[in-house]
Amino acid sequence: MAAYLQWRRFVFFEREAVKEPPGPDGGGKPLALPPGLAVCDSGRGSLVFGDILDGIWFLSRSLQLSSFQAYKLRVTHLYQMKQHSILASVGEDEEGINPLVKVWNLEKRDGGNPLCTRIFPAIPGNKPTVVSCLTVHENLNFMAIGFADGSVVLTKGDITRDRHSKTQILHEGSYPVTGLAFRQSGKTTHLFVVTTENVQCYTLSVKDYPRLELDTHGCGLRCSALSDPSQDLQFIVAGNECVYLYQPDERGPCFAFEGQKLIVHWYRGYLVIVSKDPKCSPKSEFAGSDPQNSDKQLLNIYDLYNKFIAYSSVFDDVVDVLAEWGSLYVLTRDGKIHALQEKDTQTKLEMLFKKNLFEMAINLAKSHHLDSDGLSEIFRQYGDHLYNKGNHDGAIQQYIRTIGKLEPSYVIRKFLDAQRIHNLTAYLQTLHLQSLANADHTTLLLNCYTKLKDSSKLEEFIKTSESEVHFDVETAIKVLRQAGYYSHAVYLAEKHAHHEWYLKIQLEDIKNYQEALRYIGKLPYDQAESNMKRYGKILMHHVPNETTELLKILCTDYRPSGDCEGPGIVLLACFKANSEEFIPIFANNSRELKAFLEHMTEVQHDSSQGVYDTLLELRLQNWAHERDPQIKEKLHSEAITLLKSGKFRRVFDKALVLCQMHNFKDGVLYLYEQGKLFQQIMHYHMQNEQYRKVIEVCELYGDQEACLWEQALSYFARKEENCKEYITTVLKRIENKNLMPPLLVVQTLAHNSTATLSVIKDYLINKLQKQSRQIEQDEQRIQKYREETTKIRQEIEELKTSPKIFQKTKCSICTGALELPSVHFLCGHSFHQHCFESYSESDSECPTCMPENRKVMDMIRAQEQKRDLHDQFQHQLKCSNDGFSVVADYFGRGVFNKLTLITDLPPGKSATTVDAGLQRELLIHTKRST
Repeated sequence: MAAYLQWRRFVFFEREAVKEPPGPDGGGKPLALPPGLAVCDSGRGSLVFGDILDGIWFLSRSLQLSSFQAYKLRVTHLYQMKQHSILASVGEDEEGINPLVKVWNLEKRDGGNPLCTRIFPAIPGNKPTVVSCLTVHENLNFMAIGFADGSVVLTKGDITRDRHSKTQILHEGSYPVTGLAFRQSGKTTHLFVVTTENVQCYTLSVKDYPRLELDTHGCGLRCSALSDPSQDLQFIVAGNECVYLYQPDERGPCFAFEGQKLIVHWYRGYLVIVSKDPKCSPKSEFAGSDPQNSDKQLLNIYDLYNKFIAYSSVFDDVVDVLAEWGSLYVLTRDGKIHALQEKDTQTKLEMLFKKNLFEMAINLAKSHHLDSDGLSEIFRQYGDHLYNKGNHDGAIQQYIRTIGKLEPSYVIRKFLDAQRIHNLTAYLQTLHLQSLANADHTTLLLNCYTKLKDSSKLEEFIKTSESEVHFDVETAIKVLRQAGYYSHAVYLAEKHAHHEWYLKIQLEDIKNYQEALRYIGKLPYDQAESNMKRYGKILMHHVPNETTELLKILCTDYRPSGDCEGPGIVLLACFKANSEEFIPIFANNSRELKAFLEHMTEVQHDSSQGVYDTLLELRLQNWAHERDPQIKEKLHSEAITLLKSGKFRRVFDKALVLCQMHNFKDGVLYLYEQGKLFQQIMHYHMQNEQYRKVIEVCELYGDQEACLWEQALSYFARKEENCKEYITTVLKRIENKNLMPPLLVVQTLAHNSTATLSVIKDYLINKLQKQSRQIEQDEQRIQKYREETTKIRQEIEELKTSPKIFQKTKCSICTGALELPSVHFLCGHSFHQHCFESYSESDSECPTCMPENRKVMDMIRAQEQKRDLHDQFQHQLKCSNDGFSVVADYFGRGVFNKLTLITDLPPGKSATTVDAGLQRELLIHTKRST
């Protein structure tokens, strides 16, 4: 009784009397059932009643009553299937005869009544006995009937047909059977049998139906029930002292609910017990006593899982408790029905909240399978309650249970205001463990650690394994660095491969340049390259030698120096960085830069052009500033060697500018020579008044660029010094190569006051002699051409006026004797007819003379085509030093021949006048051009 009194009582159900449906004359009266109802059941949308006479009544949801006569005397037991429209009943048709079992199909009709599919006696034989209880398996393959004499009859097979079922006596005993229940677990079927003195279990899915006795005390009629899966389908037996729960093989928990139990039911996770009201005067009655006694009875609804009483009320003489349409219905002896409607979950929770029963509310919500949002709200309210009471430790535990649903700022603000850093730390830790923390939460948690100076917790937080990291690593590094925990920040950065942060802290905060350089050498190629570009200047300033060595490796054959902790750090194939990109790192470190560039040019002959350009500039700078002659000579040799390496062909101008900037004469001359800038070479020597060098340049490159001799002559002509020797050398070459007209030579030397006639006397004499010889040759050639022309004219005249006698006796092609037919040409050649046809290309041309004639004709056509090239003639005339030769050439081509214009003559002018005008214009034009 003590345990029972400790259970809290609540009103989680609402009680109201079931009233008649409203009709034309109103309504609202309590629904009154027919008198004499003794048994009842529910299922398939109806409440089923059996009266003490012969009828079975149905009450639909619309509260419409219907009935039919099932037996001639009385109905004693009903069992409505929950999954089938099958109703099993037990009743009597005659006095003194065994009760009959009838199976009704409620979906089929027989004369307006449900169809009775099977009738059979309750117990085999003629032994009269009273049926005490009835149960049917939902698969319609088992039916069990208990009797007052202690026996149990089992019907196996299709209970709706006689042909497919078999009936046998399963159990015999000396105590009345008070309860039966089938339990299906997978493919195993059990039958619980309870009498007034014991509880037993039969295994029906095994041959011979083995029996196991579970307990040695029983219960009264209607005081047993089978729970739902929420209580693991346990068999409930309610004695007067306790309520016991049984599994098929053992007894389960026990609850001390005192009082004489009259009715036991299981409804949606609740245990419903109707018992004698202890406030009324007790009477000496046995269980299952005369139902006509009118006493106050107490109905309690227990929540066994959460240990509270959900509802408790007193009723007058309860006949039975039924569950249908989502509610409980209590039928009393006076024919009235009371509905118990369960309140919704939120209403029940609010009732618990008002009483601050948060733990019970949480358990209730879990048993009702409330979603996570609803549970989180309960945890929040519970936390608020504890917080307001000052129980911060308890409150934070409830707030922790809201993580994932409740906004963390709601909790953080409370504990920031309350200065409860320990509680806030616990909340933030859990937030991180569930991977729900953002960067701000990480910042706050680390600040809590640093405020508490809890280094052990801080190390535990940051030194979690890689798979257990629940925070933003970069944020943690920032906070630790700001708080001065450099070692922790470096550890975190190295472990999680935040290379930039690691290097930033090492270089800017710890100033450990050697360690930073070592770390870069362990990184993969891409990251090592990018970090050297970023931090190379700082490292070069503090550790120049080591930095230079690392850059050499990075730009030649880079491999990580070791296994760097952190994800994504693996040994890669060798890579080569672009050395030119690292040149800016060596600002103000020319010695290291020179060593780096020389190393790159030695190991990589295909280095970028910028490397060679920079190295040349460095060598020229060192050469220009060096004072020691020996070292200067060495630097000079190195610079020349670099220039001669052939790496500056594409950047000739840049190399030339560098050499000129540093006054590196040998380099300038070499580049002039490589660039074929012969005039620049000569001008360079002219500026330095190196006369011998000027002559050497002309001799070396004069064949490639003839104007060098002319420039040399002009140069020496302007000198007031005695340069007779050099002028004579130049004049010899000009004379040999016929580079300048004599008049132009005389005019050039006229500017030199020291150049006398003796200087050019030999030149002029030789020139005049050559021209005289040329004139003689031209006159001889003219005389020859005149004689040939006269001879040709005579031949033409003879051909026109005299007959031609052909006296050839041999063919000009085959040299055979001529035979008729033959072909003769005026040129004197004769041919056989067949030879001519075989070798000739034209019927009017001599095959022998045709090649020579074709050459002449081609020359004539070429001259005719060039007759109209007046623009070309003008250009050559302006550019040529000998205009007379150009005019003579074009005159020979016929450019100056008479023009014939095919057009209408103007009136009043004759053709002779026009022709004379054209000739006059042509002569005027020719004079102007010359």
